[in-house]
Amino acid sequence: MITVGITGRSGCGKSTVSAYYQSLGYPLADSDLVAKQIMDPGSPCLQQLCEAFGSDILDESGALRRRLLADRAFATPEGTQTLTNITHPEILRRILAMREDARQNGADLFFIDGAVLVGSVFEQFCDILILVAAPFEVSVQRICKRDGISPEMAMRRLNAQLSEETLRNKASYILENNQTLECLIQQAQNVLPLLRKEPNA
Repeated sequence: MITVGITGRSGCGKSTVSAYYQSLGYPLADSDLVAKQIMDPGSPCLQQLCEAFGSDILDESGALRRRLLADRAFATPEGTQTLTNITHPEILRRILAMREDARQNGADLFFIDGAVLVGSVFEQFCDILILVAAPFEVSVQRICKRDGISPEMAMRRLNAQLSEETLRNKASYILENNQTLECLIQQAQNVLPLLRKEPNA
């Protein structure tokens, strides 16, 4: 089984590509979704996050104030790294369990959707990396619309992530999301038969 990472900066459209592959029946781990699941009340990660970012990131019922955590964590590179160090081990454990289930069920491709695959512990588990790339201004607009935040906050979030140049240098395939949705899906479709032919996979 070949493990394919789908990555890209926030607002690039990688979730659209992931949804397309899922619609074809391929198993996929959405690292953002897993990251949300490990923040549920009772998770061992919450206590560590409170120690790092303040106990007020939890509301009176013990639920995480996600936007407050994001604002604090993404405010500095150090904060982003602290968030990563706390959450990634548990995210990785769950994703590898999903990958093993896919392998036992006979899948030939397993996809991991994640903005922070490159330079993280996840990268070593990907045989191939697909980058979904979009113009900076377009990504800012998408983040604002999706998360209901200001352009300034969206730009801060993007600037806290790896540069697109770094991601392009790591990618096996690049899908340019600078035209229509149909064009992006066509590129995703064109890549599929190439994935199984990768000699290093």
